[in-house]
Amino acid sequence: MDALAEAVIAGASPAALQREAVPISYTAAHLRAADIGMFDGCEDADVRRSLRVGGVPMPSLAPDEVLVAVMASSINYNTVWSAMFQPMPTFNFLKRYGKRGGDALRHDQPHHVVGSDGAGVVVRAGAAVRRWKIGDHVVVSCIQVDDHEPATHADSVLGAEQRAWGYETNFGGLAHYTVVKASQLITKPGHLTWEEAASNMLTATTSYRMLIGDKGARIKVGDIVLIWGATGGLGAFAVQLVKQAGGIPVGVVGSEAKERALSALGCDVAINRMEIGLTDDATPEQTIEQGKRLGRIIRKKVGEDPHVAFDYVGRATFGISVFVVRRGGTVVTCGSSTGFQHTYDNRYLWMNSKRILGSHAANLNEQAECARLFNLGKISPVLSAVYPLDEVGDAARLVQKNEHMGKVGVLCMAPKEGMGITDQELRDSIGEARMNPLRAV
Repeated sequence: MDALAEAVIAGASPAALQREAVPISYTAAHLRAADIGMFDGCEDADVRRSLRVGGVPMPSLAPDEVLVAVMASSINYNTVWSAMFQPMPTFNFLKRYGKRGGDALRHDQPHHVVGSDGAGVVVRAGAAVRRWKIGDHVVVSCIQVDDHEPATHADSVLGAEQRAWGYETNFGGLAHYTVVKASQLITKPGHLTWEEAASNMLTATTSYRMLIGDKGARIKVGDIVLIWGATGGLGAFAVQLVKQAGGIPVGVVGSEAKERALSALGCDVAINRMEIGLTDDATPEQTIEQGKRLGRIIRKKVGEDPHVAFDYVGRATFGISVFVVRRGGTVVTCGSSTGFQHTYDNRYLWMNSKRILGSHAANLNEQAECARLFNLGKISPVLSAVYPLDEVGDAARLVQKNEHMGKVGVLCMAPKEGMGITDQELRDSIGEARMNPLRAV
């Protein structure tokens, strides 16, 4: 480990961090452009084969950027997509970004450092950075935006130049260091460990925008919300947000163990997907039958049809979501882990005045509002496992096979779990049992 990293781990002062030289290379989980095509003809695109951990060159710092020593990160499904080179190699994004010239050229490399979550310590700040300084403890937003673009100032997610950090950009969070824009930073909640703080921002804030934000479903007290994959990274936060908003979460999961996890999260209703007869390749007729079956189950357990369906599963569930929400209901979607091509019977949409709402990540204000909920103890991290960086392939494989619950954390520079707490009093007031409900399942 380099001298700057050792100083960060030791909790050195900002002045001491400034004195240490930035290394010319660093350890990172990355993909290689030379490996594109390695899964051609393979039935199983095992991400352990493509995700590599090793040294990569340290990029230069633009005036509006900071260098963060990453203490911990986590696995998101976009890292799985990246490592599968599906639906397209992410090097296509990097090449397109590089064509903008200037500082963007740095991103077009034969290696791609992946990862869209991170928590750590600012160790360098560009000349144009005002709000952040060396030594600050931060979490990193997954969205990079162009603040010279007018749309960014209305809603940064709508800007044509917004990009998912570590997916559509290089220098992601599954590494010892990351280069990010200063506009991506939020103060780390002091009561959380590095790995807890690093596991929240992408999924919790995405769920926040989908359900709570004014661009989302805007759920209210008493709303019944169907949550597919309710113990996944997005779903587990959705359950908590619905409960805090006074709604009734109805979670669908795939095993008895996950039903127990839903209970630990406080979910009102748990439904095993086997009760629905859910299949990934249902015909239109089977989809309607599955929807009818699910509707009967929900009405039996709750008494009404759902107001909202929270759907990031995609192809296998989307047609059911459109069918099962009540007249005037909303299907809000942000991803498609089972496939991007969705089919549904449009009669049930238009004749019942339902709506489909697409949602992507969250803007910085929504992320700050979501971070505030963590500080208030209203929502909690949902870590279920933590891996060291050199086992990142195993961590990503767990998510690829859907054998995880909640979030899978990755220790980057942090040598062990449990580090990074600076507000023990707040943590004690919230209670240790509430900090990671899925780890006790």
